[in-house]
Amino acid sequence: MDTHDNVLFKPIKLGDVELRNRVIMASMSRARTRNLGLIPIPMQAEYYKQRASAGLILSEGTWPSREAIGAADVPGLFTDQQVEGWKPVTEAVHEAGGRIFVQLGHCGAASHPDLLGGEQPLAPSAVSLNHQVFTGSFQQTSTPRAMTAEDIARTVEDYARATRLAQQAEFDGVELHGTVGFLIPQFLSDTFNLRDDDYGGSVENRIRFPLEVLEAMISEWRPGRVGLKLSPAIGMGDLQPTAATLPTYERLVSRVAELKIAYLQLQDAPEDLTGTPVEALNEGVARHFRQFFDGPIIANGGLDKAKAEAVTASGAADAAAFGRRYLSNPDLVERLQRDVPLAPEPSRETWYGGGADGYVDFARAT
Repeated sequence: MDTHDNVLFKPIKLGDVELRNRVIMASMSRARTRNLGLIPIPMQAEYYKQRASAGLILSEGTWPSREAIGAADVPGLFTDQQVEGWKPVTEAVHEAGGRIFVQLGHCGAASHPDLLGGEQPLAPSAVSLNHQVFTGSFQQTSTPRAMTAEDIARTVEDYARATRLAQQAEFDGVELHGTVGFLIPQFLSDTFNLRDDDYGGSVENRIRFPLEVLEAMISEWRPGRVGLKLSPAIGMGDLQPTAATLPTYERLVSRVAELKIAYLQLQDAPEDLTGTPVEALNEGVARHFRQFFDGPIIANGGLDKAKAEAVTASGAADAAAFGRRYLSNPDLVERLQRDVPLAPEPSRETWYGGGADGYVDFARAT
């Protein structure tokens, strides 16, 4: 495909936000926020600025409350000090001509008391994920505490408050983290959500919580400043797709379409789904859910240039998100446009935690 005709490098409008291209930097936790206040540090501003040629940067997953925490050294957006820490990040991206949304996520059962001041994690039901979480070292998840109605209402308000703070921090929008095995997928799961109230049981009840969160976020800004990321084919620990997964997500996406949000980001599974309850998603998650969502879709998961070109040219998606390829290629857009070989991935030892090595020390292509 000729670069001049390649839709990847053409402008697009996602909701209220104009993007100069359709190459999206996906959220990636890097665990550089090593302070008790979970306040972004200056090196993070440099990291995002280096990657500002992306059409849109999606920040690392960011906690909307202290109860949401599920990993060490990850930033939050629930205090005034955190707002002030994020401002240099958004300013740096904007000065470089970029756009940035903050991804807001709650880990639910995918956490540990060591991260929560000794308190049990909150989840839809008291069901353990049987998964490892990073608390400074890796530890097994414990059985969470089932959320009360008051816990749910408070958590919805936490997302609303974080959306208000995102505006103060001068982000261009907010993305609701609804992937893998965190709080949103826990509510959607028929095996992890065992509630018998308005938030459990039927499909309509299990999708109620994510819809209430989205509506709360929209009420604090506008639909065109809010995105949603989902990964129906990807599990975590004992939370895996079931026969109820596709009908649940199809109904959720249909309802989300009515909200007219900025975009829906859909993540493919890394493995072949043949023989699983979500085998139909082998065709591509974006392609499958296009029939249920008429707004902009961002495809995510294992994309290279050719796959990104194909999924956007087909109309299944409107933009393409890259994650690991951005680790060592801050100028990914320019490399893709010019067909410059990509730099090799950095050592995994630098992915989470540490300093500048493997984070902000990569050369741009000449």
